Amino acid sequence: MSKTLTNRKDDYAQWYNDLVLKSGLADYSAVKGCMVIKPHGYALWEHMRDELDKRFKETGHQNAYFPLFIPKSFLSKEAAHVEGFAKECAVVTHYRLKNDPNGGGVIVDPDAKLEEELIVRPTSETIIWNTYKDWIQSYRDLPLLINQWANVVRWEMRTRLFLRTTEFLWQEGHTAHATREEAINETTKMLEVYATFAEEFMALPVVRGVKTANERFAGAEDTYCIEALMQDGKALQAGTSHFLGQNFAKAFDVTFQDKDNKREFVWATSWGVSTRLVGALVMAHSDDEGLVLPPKLAPLQVVIVPIFSKDPAAIAKINALADELVSTLKKQGIRVKFDNDDNVRPGFKFAEYELKGVPVRITLGARDIENGIAEVARRDTKEKAGVALDGLAAHVAQLLVDIQANMFNTALKFRTDNTTRVDTWDEFVQVLDEKAGFISAHWDGTSETEEKIKELSKATIRCIPLNNAQEVGKCVLTGKPSKERVLFARAY
Repeated sequence: MSKTLTNRKDDYAQWYNDLVLKSGLADYSAVKGCMVIKPHGYALWEHMRDELDKRFKETGHQNAYFPLFIPKSFLSKEAAHVEGFAKECAVVTHYRLKNDPNGGGVIVDPDAKLEEELIVRPTSETIIWNTYKDWIQSYRDLPLLINQWANVVRWEMRTRLFLRTTEFLWQEGHTAHATREEAINETTKMLEVYATFAEEFMALPVVRGVKTANERFAGAEDTYCIEALMQDGKALQAGTSHFLGQNFAKAFDVTFQDKDNKREFVWATSWGVSTRLVGALVMAHSDDEGLVLPPKLAPLQVVIVPIFSKDPAAIAKINALADELVSTLKKQGIRVKFDNDDNVRPGFKFAEYELKGVPVRITLGARDIENGIAEVARRDTKEKAGVALDGLAAHVAQLLVDIQANMFNTALKFRTDNTTRVDTWDEFVQVLDEKAGFISAHWDGTSETEEKIKELSKATIRCIPLNNAQEVGKCVLTGKPSKERVLFARAY
């Protein structure tokens, strides 16, 4: 397969698909709409998962696991929830196959029809809240702070690797609380966990905000979100945290005895991020040569490529130096590889590691060693420099820190440069078509206007930023009074 990628400016969507496939992140599968996550992509997800899991546990949460299948009747208990997911549900109707008497392989056994159909989970609120009914009896059982790492299925008509697939991996937190205030605090706390992870590990600046009524999670009272901007000027929702109020507690009769011996319904939250974050990472940072990965998440942070001569003594010297450097870097917790496969030319290795987004490449050649230096190349800026062998490990360790910071600052500058305040509809349309990015504009607060703007422009209200400045103005479409600006964008 050719490693040449489509140019981002020529066809951003094709560039993204090329990059995901050719860099070894994922592949298409035999099941339409589903993907195979390859080792390089799964390693990225593992680093995300491990860091998030650590943060969840530091905030008092425990992991559990609930069934993949949900009785159909459970989804009927919360009206808004079932309406929100009904069109995306995969339904299991039978539990057995049998040989086709006509010789056509296997067929569904018509005698094996389930008494009640099972839904392949699109999300787990219903089955979890049915379980919580048995787990929660008293205020002493609260708060209940549970997280699940799992897969879910949402039957998508138009799919794109990592960004929108029929099956995807994610985590979903589901918590129960004694008071409204505790549940809201949990919702915003977990939003901040997501936001700091995105910014500190993914080098991805995000806007923290709340969704409008039209855009909130089915069955929630409020949906909080983090929104990121991709290089093509489209927004991507990178994580959500939902205040569910008492909706699910009432639907599944989950009550507790409070300190005054009164029965009360519990207050609920749910929150989640998915393998969509891998897609966000690709689109926010990468270039026409391949992936650009933040060091904190890169499966491989440093690669050492030797330039071997035919002199056995020189080869031995390079190998000894590389082994020593690998040992030193590993002791510092740095993920490093010495690629001494002499069946592959150095130029091919350079291109391959550039495609895969390895943050730092060190080249060791006999002449360089004689001069007491090594060539060090950084993936983010493509800068190369000769670095003294004495102190090389310390230089590389600091370089990884510098790359992480530079990637965040570059993405932040891009977002700042591509966030535009507009006051008229003509400006709104012009910016969307000619510049894209986030648009900060007034909105009259009605669902009707929000839907009309979406219909006319394909732009949605991404969020109302938290701690939003209050500013009297006029709606960009209707001219009606508005008390604040909101963020619009076309989005994935």
